[in-house]
Amino acid sequence: MEYRKILENLSPYKPGKNLEEIKKEYGLDEIVKLASNENPYGTSPKVLKSLSEIDILETYPDNYCTKLRKKLSKKYDIPEDYFIFGNGSVEIIQMISRILLDSSSEAITCVPSFSSYWSEAILQDSQIIEVPLKNYKFDLNGILEKINDRTKLIYITNPNNPTGTIVTDIELNNFLAKVPNNILVVLDEAYFEFVKNSEYPNSIRLLKKFSNICILRTFSKAYGLAGLRIGYGITSPETILELEKARVPFNASFISQIAAQTAIDDTDFVDNCIKRNKEVLEYLYNELDVLGLFYIKSEANFIMIDVKMPSEIAFEKLLKQGFIVRPSFPKMDTFIRVSIGTMDQIKKFINALKNIY
Repeated sequence: MEYRKILENLSPYKPGKNLEEIKKEYGLDEIVKLASNENPYGTSPKVLKSLSEIDILETYPDNYCTKLRKKLSKKYDIPEDYFIFGNGSVEIIQMISRILLDSSSEAITCVPSFSSYWSEAILQDSQIIEVPLKNYKFDLNGILEKINDRTKLIYITNPNNPTGTIVTDIELNNFLAKVPNNILVVLDEAYFEFVKNSEYPNSIRLLKKFSNICILRTFSKAYGLAGLRIGYGITSPETILELEKARVPFNASFISQIAAQTAIDDTDFVDNCIKRNKEVLEYLYNELDVLGLFYIKSEANFIMIDVKMPSEIAFEKLLKQGFIVRPSFPKMDTFIRVSIGTMDQIKKFINALKNIY
């Protein structure tokens, strides 16, 4: 078999080891997973109840996601034809790459950021132009300087994964005003529900001002539906039409649509998760200050900590104590990303850090 040459530049996604395997290998009774930014408080009980009542699985799901589309349209007060749905928002990144990128084009983003931008560009025989973060934030001026005739796409991750920092409303407006309108600017807002900073942009309002933006959001994080894989994009109807050509039919399952519809309505559950996330973050800041470890203040449900050693070594030391974190980020060799777990989990994590230092 002769496979495409560009595949030589990619490696398959490698999930972490099975938790039972880790327990056996390290002789542990408990593993605390703080690596994937999942919701430590689970899923809304109302969502679980709605799923238990499903009795029709033999037919294909609604390809248009009609009920979910209507709910989101009402929630954001924008027309229904501004939405597209995906198997997680990462599938929409795939669609975006398919309609915009080829060997003659380029995308731009900052590094480190979400890895799928790179893999999807490579699969389209395109490339990502990398701009280093500035003070751990997206360097928008640096991105503007890299725009050329080949540029078709710009990714702005807000809050950024992995640093948890944000681009402010003023910064984003000034930036968008300088980007040519034939370049699509993707505002990846997977963690926007957690942001409480008053300077964070309301990107929905920008849709009327800028026709070349696409907002990505997901039900995986704050809503606790990562296992069902459903996300959505919001952009102009003209762009939606092109994205639909690249979308796999029936990509949002019947079960995920039901769960998302119910999750939207259970605002108390989401609000409580966000409140507790903030409380645990504040506790973590205080404890890291006592330990004398540098960290980046986060607007999301994870935090980057400088562990003063190669991150892979810290990862192994924490794993032996039953904690899984995320190491190895470009240009941030001594940082680990830690998901914000429950207060009990994070107190135990702090003890594990104390054992190291």
